[in-house]
Amino acid sequence: MSNDDKLKVRQNISKKKAFKELTIIRDTIFWIDVVGEGQNENAIFARPFSQKDAFPQKLTGKKFNIKNNFHGYGGKSYKCIDFKNNFYLIWIDQLTKAVWFQIFKEAASNDINQNKYLDSVQEPKQLSKSIEGNFDSSFVISEENFLYGICEINNRDYLFSLNLKKTKQDIRRIKKFKNFAGDLSSNTTTSLLSWIEWDSPYMPWEKNDLFFAQIDFDGEIQKIKKFSNKLVNVNKKVSFFQPYWICETLLVCSEDSSGWWNLLFLDVSEIENIFIKKRIERNFIEYGVPQWVSGITLFSGTIKNLFCLAKKENSLIVEQYKDLSLVKEFPTIFTSISDFSVFRKKVLLKGYGSDFLGTLLEIDFAEKILSNFSDQIYFDHIKDCSKPETFWFKGFEDQSTHSYLYKPIVENFRKPPLLVRAHSGPTSFFDGSYNSEVQYWTSKGFFVAEVNYGGSSGFGKAYRERLNNKWGIVDSYDCKALALELIQLNLVDSDKVVIFGNSAGGLTALNCLLYGSIFTAAICKYPVIDLKDMHHNTHRFEKDYLNSLVGNYLKNYDDYINRSPINQIKKIKKPILLFHGKKDTVISYQQTLKIKEILIQNNKYSEVIFFENEGHGFKNIENKEVVMQKSQKFLKNALNI
Repeated sequence: MSNDDKLKVRQNISKKKAFKELTIIRDTIFWIDVVGEGQNENAIFARPFSQKDAFPQKLTGKKFNIKNNFHGYGGKSYKCIDFKNNFYLIWIDQLTKAVWFQIFKEAASNDINQNKYLDSVQEPKQLSKSIEGNFDSSFVISEENFLYGICEINNRDYLFSLNLKKTKQDIRRIKKFKNFAGDLSSNTTTSLLSWIEWDSPYMPWEKNDLFFAQIDFDGEIQKIKKFSNKLVNVNKKVSFFQPYWICETLLVCSEDSSGWWNLLFLDVSEIENIFIKKRIERNFIEYGVPQWVSGITLFSGTIKNLFCLAKKENSLIVEQYKDLSLVKEFPTIFTSISDFSVFRKKVLLKGYGSDFLGTLLEIDFAEKILSNFSDQIYFDHIKDCSKPETFWFKGFEDQSTHSYLYKPIVENFRKPPLLVRAHSGPTSFFDGSYNSEVQYWTSKGFFVAEVNYGGSSGFGKAYRERLNNKWGIVDSYDCKALALELIQLNLVDSDKVVIFGNSAGGLTALNCLLYGSIFTAAICKYPVIDLKDMHHNTHRFEKDYLNSLVGNYLKNYDDYINRSPINQIKKIKKPILLFHGKKDTVISYQQTLKIKEILIQNNKYSEVIFFENEGHGFKNIENKEVVMQKSQKFLKNALNI
């Protein structure tokens, strides 16, 4: 890798770190950024809305590692609540394993020039004692100064409360959930709470339940009601997404009973008589995603101005609702949006594109906004970039399957080698956002294809369920089918076809080498290679995931064995390059270690590389550079370039 290539990687990584976990409250935006040199210390910052040149004010002093580890994958790690005319800031600290709390108010106007926008009303408090478990950040505050939240202790989720007037207190467990829970929220007076629950053998995007609870002045639960409606979830597996209150009695969420995550507005004036106020059914549009992490927001605002984010075929749209009626739809140029937050008519988000990195947008809808508001904003587009082209092909059982194609920027070959990428998840999906690794290979003359194989999200429930009981079959078939079609179209060199896969994509990639002769080699990071081991040893959140992907363990034991690359590795005679972090808690590096000698004996170009300081997903910039260097050298040998 040249010094110029290294510089590009470093620049891209450093830009992606800024403005994490954005929130807007009144005229102030909040976010998290790293402080100091290490990755284990960060802080919450603030500045005025729509003043990008304003110097950030650091709100959290001393040393904190503000991070959410809830259910293993975490999510948003703090919450700022507009309460009693102040800003109530609550965060999860991993150094003390506790919940912290601080109150701020708007600073006097003459302090703005001193880069101080908020004044501390109360110094930071450690609200809870340390726990051997994990907190979620979907906190709720009541008028009686109770803080409600969900925590995970000893493989069980609990609804708990804390007194905002006390410090270092034991959490008060007020409800023990049957198994998993999340997305805690409340109406404006905190008389009603809502959350979702799910239990074995389902993942939250397969089937969950929506619950409501009535709370008294002492913080006790008086009634609990599970939402059930014959039009939605009676005798049907349904997934609810992001229950969110838009006023005292109305809640919006999305649910997938129609085959797509569509909007549902519920009237909860009486907990014993919850009814559908409005239901919107639209095909080919999704208002939800699989809930791997907590705190994903696709709806924000109030009944007077509710903004929703939706995936409509291959594009993202922002919708504005007033009194439950759609008043405007705003197309965007984004391939992905994160950190979606609204206060009154002010909208905050980070938008990503195929040729630009994450860009912070602050839009005031009180002003005149054109139908395509992203056309009014300047984007720093990346030059010499290969843009994705949507390509549908016939996958498993001749079903129409989606992919993105990236043609080489330079012609270094008579016919370009093909790199096929299989995403992780496997419920995830490729969205066409700028990826520095993809662009690196296209700049070297490679043709890159990203496969949204059967099981991927964003294309409806039926598409997502194609992988049920067929993981290791449908995904690998789709990758091979795409490669074969590109070869038949004479777009790539049939003798130089490589498959890339991380995590679940690693299982897809290795099975592609096992069955069929299309692929010449494979490169994988922290791959799933042993389904039997995954069944017994994976962390709590994924414990039942294989029930849908492969089947019941006892009834389908042979499938667990046959689809595990570790049991077939001696049959692979093609070069493989593997990377794994020794701190990986999702897939143990010991599994990769078991096949290291077999791989190297089978093929002189195979190599296995371990990183001492990496987990499931590589963070260190130097390690990322090593991955690219080793990959380039590997392909040079494996493809005889």
